[in-house]
Amino acid sequence: MSTPEIERLVDLLAKLPGLGPRSARRAALHLIKRPGQLMQPLAEAMAGAAAAIRTCSNCGNVDTVDPCRICTDDERDRSVICVIEDVADLWALERTASFGGQYHVLGGTLSALDGVGPEDLNIGRLVDRARSGQVNEVILATNATVAGQTTAHYITERLEGAGVTISRLAHGVPVGGELDYLDDGTLTAALRSRREV
Repeated sequence: MSTPEIERLVDLLAKLPGLGPRSARRAALHLIKRPGQLMQPLAEAMAGAAAAIRTCSNCGNVDTVDPCRICTDDERDRSVICVIEDVADLWALERTASFGGQYHVLGGTLSALDGVGPEDLNIGRLVDRARSGQVNEVILATNATVAGQTTAHYITERLEGAGVTISRLAHGVPVGGELDYLDDGTLTAALRSRREV
């Protein structure tokens, strides 16, 4: 039998990605067994993060300052904006250390089924940034899903006449991938995105 406090902890943990009710129970029990080493420091870290985290008013990134450190970094190329769906995508791109421009976080993708329209995403600010005269290229780095493709198409239409080059991330065979394990859509995209060597 659990107390209401434990049940609330389990319910909240179960809302995290990758944790179902059983995994959440195991995680809660692990925390409860180690209050000094895990539970209290985790609670303090979460409270500190909740108090300090801000959403960048320029690009939509999360940081402890607004505008974020990426937007204010003088070493970054302000003429190129990489458009991504979520902050997790920004973190993934930053891990590669292969992009030195600015980012723009949409906050999701267009989805009529989920009731997400253009006004629910950070598209208006992107259009303003693209039309500022400082931007030469907008890289659409939305996922290769129907919603990601639809969102990229919509943004392309909105940026028409902005005087910027619009590019899209290449899709296709991953490094280390074997052709016989790839789905038809990935193989088709790889063939269409082929380049001369």
